[in-house]
Amino acid sequence: MQKHNFNTSRTVIHIKNMVSTSCVKIVKQELERTGFIEVLSVELGEAEIQFDSQIFNLNVVNEILKRNGFELLLDTNKKLVEKIKTAVIQFVFYGNNNTSLVRNSDYLSEKLQLSYQHLSKVFSETTGITLEKYIILIKAEKIKEMISYDEYTLSEIAYFMGYSSVQYLSNQFKQVTGYTVSEYKNSGKKDRKALNTLID
Repeated sequence: MQKHNFNTSRTVIHIKNMVSTSCVKIVKQELERTGFIEVLSVELGEAEIQFDSQIFNLNVVNEILKRNGFELLLDTNKKLVEKIKTAVIQFVFYGNNNTSLVRNSDYLSEKLQLSYQHLSKVFSETTGITLEKYIILIKAEKIKEMISYDEYTLSEIAYFMGYSSVQYLSNQFKQVTGYTVSEYKNSGKKDRKALNTLID
C-alpha cells in the first residue's frame, strides 16, 4: 500500500457479520484498496486501522464495509453481542474435538472475561433471542455440515458436538430445523444457512 503523511486517526473498529477467515481477507483488502486506510491488524469482528482524518471518517469506513456485507458497530451492547457471536462460531466451527468436554458457558466467560449471566442478559436484550437458542442455531449449522461430509456416524457427531446422546442432539436439532437428524440425513437436504443470517 502507498504510504501517505497521515493527519492520523488510529482506532479499533468493531465490525458486524465477520464470520470466517475469508471475511477477514475481504475487510483488509477493501479497506486498503482506498489507498488511504492502513490496516494494522484484523481478526474476526474487529480491525485496527489508521487513516487521514482530513480525507476519511468512520462514516466513510462504514460505507465501504456496507458495500461488502459488513457494518460498523458503535453501540456498546451491539459490540459485545458481535463478540459473543464470533466466540460461539469459533467454538462450534473451529474448535477441536475436545470442545465436547467444555461447557459453552465456561468457554464464553473465559474468552470474553465476563460472567455468562451478563453475556446472556445483554445478548437476549439486544437480539430478542436467548444466547442458548443462538448457540443451538449455530450448532445445527455445524451438524448439517458434518452430515454433508458423510464421514461421521450420528453418534460421533453427537460426541463431537458435546451431546450426551443422539436423541438429545436430535431433539435440539428438530427445535430449529423441524427435522430429526436422521430425517435430515436421509432426506439428502442441503439447506445450510449463512451464519451471519441466522439472526439480525
